[in-house]
Amino acid sequence: MSSVFVLPYGPLVIFALRIVDVSLGTVRMILMVRGRRGLSAAIGFVEVLVWIVAVGSALQHLGSSYHVVGYAGGFAAGTYVGLVVEDYLAVGTVVVRAIIPNEASGSTAEHLRTQGFAVTEIDGRGRSGPVGVLNVVVKRAEAPRVVEAVEAEVPDAFITVEEIRSTRRGRLLPSRRISPRLFRK
Repeated sequence: MSSVFVLPYGPLVIFALRIVDVSLGTVRMILMVRGRRGLSAAIGFVEVLVWIVAVGSALQHLGSSYHVVGYAGGFAAGTYVGLVVEDYLAVGTVVVRAIIPNEASGSTAEHLRTQGFAVTEIDGRGRSGPVGVLNVVVKRAEAPRVVEAVEAEVPDAFITVEEIRSTRRGRLLPSRRISPRLFRK
């Protein structure tokens, strides 16, 4: 197997292995934070197997700057790829909170409900007077639909999307696969 890691392909193989192991590590950490213990452990097992091969090969070729750069470059690229993969998976639950003028609160809440979202309305007071606060708890993949629905009714609404660790009771929409891009235009 050590013949795979000699020049000219060795640095590229190390680079690719580091992309895999660092991407897995990034996804594993995010899943751990969200309480997905079993899946995190399984990913960690594969991650470390790949890491052992990559670091062992890099250490055998420490005299080659190509191998060292392949190792470091794979780490950087793996971090980026891991975040892209996690963004695509859109794992977790979020609360979309919209603060809007009080006169638009009821109609916006009703608009969201007609789209199947469960909405909690709260009366609030802002700098300019009464406001409505709408809370919608959804799977992260559904958050862009909620944001778009609110902005269609109240284009200048103040909207936040916050991660939540767990929920109990209540109602969530069944997840439909959509783009997980929250506020990108």
